[in-house]
Amino acid sequence: MSVGMNELKLNEYGRLKRVALRRPEQAMQGQAKVDAEWQALNYHTRPDFNLAVAEHKRLVEIIQGVGAEVVYLPAQESLTMDSLYVRDAATVCARGVILCNMGKPARSAEPGVHGEHFKKAGIPVAGAITGAGKVEGGDIIWLDQRHVGIARGYRTNAEGIRQFKEIVGGDVHVEVAVLPHYKGPSDVFHLMSIISPLDEKLQLVYSPLMPVTFREWLIDHGHQFVEVPDEEFASMGCNVLAIAPREVVMVKGNPETKRRMEAAGCKVNVIDADAISVPGEGGPTCLTRPLIRA
Repeated sequence: MSVGMNELKLNEYGRLKRVALRRPEQAMQGQAKVDAEWQALNYHTRPDFNLAVAEHKRLVEIIQGVGAEVVYLPAQESLTMDSLYVRDAATVCARGVILCNMGKPARSAEPGVHGEHFKKAGIPVAGAITGAGKVEGGDIIWLDQRHVGIARGYRTNAEGIRQFKEIVGGDVHVEVAVLPHYKGPSDVFHLMSIISPLDEKLQLVYSPLMPVTFREWLIDHGHQFVEVPDEEFASMGCNVLAIAPREVVMVKGNPETKRRMEAAGCKVNVIDADAISVPGEGGPTCLTRPLIRA
């Protein structure tokens, strides 16, 4: 089925209509692969494969509950279990999918595998970040049809941003957010680690790590914030997936962030993610690559 790109709403909060994921069965494949890879990939703990399968199935059920079609990405021998976090290998623009070029060397094969599958599924590929350019999807947030935020950090570099701007075209304003060092090059720190859209001009944020100029730019453009408390940042309180305007998915263990989102009028779906999110610090946004939103 071909994607009608005139349907594509470039934001991160509209109702999901089509979204790509990769099951643990294809990413982790089994406990043996998990055991062989988790330490080298800088996971905090060893994920339990069977638990991951069950947790991921529940996430998919919630996503399908808003009417979204799920596109399952395939397994491939060149991929590590990090390929569970499909957000990073691709992003979107008005003409289709943009294949990224991973800042983490162990993940370099993922964009090509994504691209092959998208083409077979009739999903247009608008371009790719190549050569010295590095971009990961977790560093890109479409705020609306004409405004997109992109991080300059350890996973996305200046050449990658230049190529991204060229692909999306001059009628789109690209606001660059220069990220802090935080935990350094080996960490999985992305722009979406500190901001998750909840609705039009309503953002869940962790302000202590937000670049000042980016935060001020959002305020100047009328955005309002729901703040994540300090004690819930490390537990992925800010990594929240909007599946429809003011309806979100978050990992358990962040009750105050949940309360604050509910106070802002959000419906919050809480998932167990002890195997799919906590070990590799990849929350609901990381596990999904939205393709079409209503």
